[in-house]
Amino acid sequence: MITEKMEQAFNEQINKELFSEYLYLSMQAYFERLNLAGFTNWMSVQVQEEHAHAMGMYNYLHERGGKVELMAIDKPQTEWESPLDVFKHVLEHEQYVTSRINALMDIAENEKDRAALSFLDWYLKEQVEEENTVSGVLAKLELIGDDKHALLLLDKDLETRTFVAPVIG
Repeated sequence: MITEKMEQAFNEQINKELFSEYLYLSMQAYFERLNLAGFTNWMSVQVQEEHAHAMGMYNYLHERGGKVELMAIDKPQTEWESPLDVFKHVLEHEQYVTSRINALMDIAENEKDRAALSFLDWYLKEQVEEENTVSGVLAKLELIGDDKHALLLLDKDLETRTFVAPVIG
């Protein structure tokens, strides 16, 4: 059985994961408007990953006898100055998510909930991977600068990214 404090913290994190899905869907729409199919694809994969992350927590909370309480999802940003601006926002957001996972782990430690710590370890490792992946795309965009040809080459490269359903926990 999960404690009330852990249940509340997981519900808040489910909301944050669903917001992430919504934010990346907004970024996907932005790239669709720019006719950048590779960037659109990259964000589509992010949308699917964030949904899987939220559902992993949703299912975990049920498995532990907790009550899932869905909350309102904030409206995401819809406009950016450039693909570089988008990926700066993505990195900032992923760093925020990492801080939220760390805070959730702190609660699990305080509650002496070893099952939650074990479960959340996967999410922490995933965040390290997320930040690294985003940093790589961001570095390429910074290198590209205003070179539209290089931007189109990166767009073509980003078309190859595929979603692989994660095995969470």
